[in-house]
Amino acid sequence: MTIDPLAIIYQFYRSGAPGTELLLAHSRQVRDKALAVAGQVTSGTPDMVFIAEAAMLHDIGICGIAAPSLECHGKKPYVCHGAIGRRMLDALDLPRHGLVCERHVGTGITPADIRRQRLPLPERDMTPQTLEEQIICYADKFFSKSKGMGELPLSHILSELGRYGQDKVRIFLKWHNRFTVQSRTKICKALTNFRTWPST
Repeated sequence: MTIDPLAIIYQFYRSGAPGTELLLAHSRQVRDKALAVAGQVTSGTPDMVFIAEAAMLHDIGICGIAAPSLECHGKKPYVCHGAIGRRMLDALDLPRHGLVCERHVGTGITPADIRRQRLPLPERDMTPQTLEEQIICYADKFFSKSKGMGELPLSHILSELGRYGQDKVRIFLKWHNRFTVQSRTKICKALTNFRTWPST
């Protein structure tokens, strides 16, 4: 069964509103990147239709967060938008799409992360498990809703992830090695300005 992501988005967002347009622009970027990545995967057979749908819906929960710069006027902190999106899509009987919402934040959030950082989230595994979840989470890291609409360089992505621990960097690089045809040499060259990259 296929779905219409725009029809679902417009159940919660007003057509033409600045926040809606920001969400749609970001979601389309992530969708297009995720489909391009999925198209060159050689290990596994990603569900392209699902990726297109879920990528468009991955940030639907931002309407529940307090982020005026993103035209979001809810009450929860930003880190909650994935869990909010899951609840929204679960209520529409779209649990598989809902898991993408919950599992795309950063490179995923573990129960240990939730405990250590005292995050206002249910204490459960919120890390990408399926190939489709990993592809969408990976693609999402290349685009920021608050830093313009261009694709972010690899060094910037790794620097941002490094603030949350080297384990997050390693996860992303594992995906990067799997989802791109770049050699390890080219990847290391891109990391020359990454200040937290380990020396060993």
